[in-house]
Parts: sequence; C-alpha cells; structure tokens
Amino acid sequence: MADEFPAGSVWLVGAGPGDPDLLTRKAERLLRTATIVFYDALVGDGVLALIPASVRQVPVGKRAGRHSKEQGAINDLLVAAALAGERVVRLKGGDPSIFGRSMEECSALVQAGVPVRICPGITAASAAAASAGVSLSLRGLARRVQFATAHKRGAAPLDLDWAALADPHCTTVFYMGRSAAAEISRNLQAAGLPGATPVLLACDVSLDSERLLHTRLDLLHIAVAGFSNEQPTLILVGEALAVAAGRNAARAAKAVPQSA
Repeated sequence: MADEFPAGSVWLVGAGPGDPDLLTRKAERLLRTATIVFYDALVGDGVLALIPASVRQVPVGKRAGRHSKEQGAINDLLVAAALAGERVVRLKGGDPSIFGRSMEECSALVQAGVPVRICPGITAASAAAASAGVSLSLRGLARRVQFATAHKRGAAPLDLDWAALADPHCTTVFYMGRSAAAEISRNLQAAGLPGATPVLLACDVSLDSERLLHTRLDLLHIAVAGFSNEQPTLILVGEALAVAAGRNAARAAKAVPQSA
C-alpha cells in the first residue's frame, strides 16, 4: 500500500451515491490509509464513518450555491497538505470524473508537482436505475445514455444542445436538475420529445431517505415540486424508464424487428 499511496500524494476518490456498501474496496482501503480527507457535502455519513478516528476530516462541500469553499481554495488546500507530506484523499460523491471538477484539482496538483490519481466510484445515475429496477440502456428502446448537468448560474438559461438531448432513442440524465425542471421539460418538448416520455425523479439515492417518483415529461414541473430544495435530485428521461425490470425485456423485444 505504501507504493500505491506514498506520503505527499493525492487520491481523488469516488464515494459513490451514499450507501457505504456501494463504496469500492479500493476506495475504502485508501480512506483507511490516508492521513487527511477533504470531503464533499454529498458524501454519505455511512462512508465518513469508515474513516479511522486518527485521520483528519475536512469538509469542503458545495451545495446549491452555498459554498463552504471556493474551488480555488480547495485546490490550494490539497496542494498544501500534499506538500506538507500528508497522504491526501479528496473524497467526492458519486464518481469524481462525472461533474466532479476533478480535472481542475488534478491540474492544480500536477502544476505543483504533486502526484495525483483517481479512484472511480458508482455514479448516482447508475444507483438510481438500480433502485428503480430499470436499465439506463435497453435493446430496442435506449441505444445510448447521456449525462448532462442542469446546474444554473443565477437566472441565466441552460446552455445545452437540446436537439441532441431530445433523442427519443436515448436515456438522458440531468444532474443537479431540480431547479431547472420546468426549463428541461419545456426545452425537450420544444426540441421534439413527446410530452408522454417517461421520467424518473430520484433523490437521496441509495440512502434510507431515498425517494423515487415516476412521472412524464409534460408533468415534470409539477412532480418536482414535491421534492425539497435541500435534496440532491436527478432527473432521468427516456422510454427505457417506463417499466420495471420484470416487464422491460418483453417491451424491448416487441420493439426489435424480427428477422424473417
């Protein structure tokens, strides 16, 4: 383990969606070997409980515009800790490379001469699909999957390629989408996606407080009102989300032309 995590180095570690049982074995090993852990607000309490008491824990979370630390300050903290000889874990909810700003932190560390590596984690979209008993991809219904961030800067509209996102043969997942739900619904329909397109809303994925709600695209702005602003919410859109695991296979089989 010393070769994998020498003093003065940094690992960006994916904490998964929150359930500690979904943490990878490698991630848990790195947490137990670190001397300091900088963690995000979305990291589950069960995951933090796996960190030994001897390891210093530093919260640097960012939630819904209420930033405890700006990104530049986080970069500086990671660099300073590594240069002081610490074994540093930067613990991020989900997967560090999916809307986790991992490259900004990696670039700052590399420029300072600090070795940095990434340990992937289960992203919330995969965990949400598993909890709902659906598949993100499905033969005959969803030939590809795409992730988009719906995080907004103030009142500015979302700058997204709505024509690409409105592909009827795709499952599209919007991270940080609650506040932009009405805009997502309106723009996807304007780009040609039917209002009856299935939608899955998911918050607190994999935790005891998890909530899943099946709705449709034209009702998304109404359905999302039942979710608190404090709850991290995913919006999953696409035909593959229509039915649960037991019936999806039959639905997909009907959609595939049979050979003569």
